Amino acid sequence: MVLRPPQMGDWRAWSALRRDSEDFLKPWEPLWAHDHLSRRAFTNRVGWARHSIATGTAVPLFLIRREDGMLLGAITLDNIRRGPAQSGTTGYWIGQPFARHGYMREAVLSLVNYAFTVLDLSRIEAGCLPENTPSRRLLEGCGYKYEGVAQSYLQINGRWRNHVLYANLRNDRRGRTDVG
Repeated sequence: MVLRPPQMGDWRAWSALRRDSEDFLKPWEPLWAHDHLSRRAFTNRVGWARHSIATGTAVPLFLIRREDGMLLGAITLDNIRRGPAQSGTTGYWIGQPFARHGYMREAVLSLVNYAFTVLDLSRIEAGCLPENTPSRRLLEGCGYKYEGVAQSYLQINGRWRNHVLYANLRNDRRGRTDVG
């Protein structure tokens, strides 16, 4: 699999995958704008991706299957904070036909490695709905540890929803002490 920023030539594949996976994705995402799948909205998305990468505030990437160039989903390291925080937030989605085939696990592990070794971040956060068991298992399997619950954290599918919060630390010392 290849991880790369979105390009204008991806619009048809992106809009088709999102449209075909709409029922699968909508319970876990903010409400889609009326023009969510339009070329114009995608153009804005590509512009945001380019600007975010150039300014170091986010790393939005598409998951592309190497064998056939198929778009599988996307992953973003967003809200990159420098200074004393040195952290960012992980977000992702995958098209329904490609869910639970290991693609997102590979993408998350690659993003974690990139964040810690290239971007030199100290902490990567993620949040998901409490009932999203596959996402929780994915995060836990990729080194993220549960940290708590954020009340009314994000508007998902038109409602303010609580989220379980996770974090992956470059030098994770949670649960360890120098005593004994």
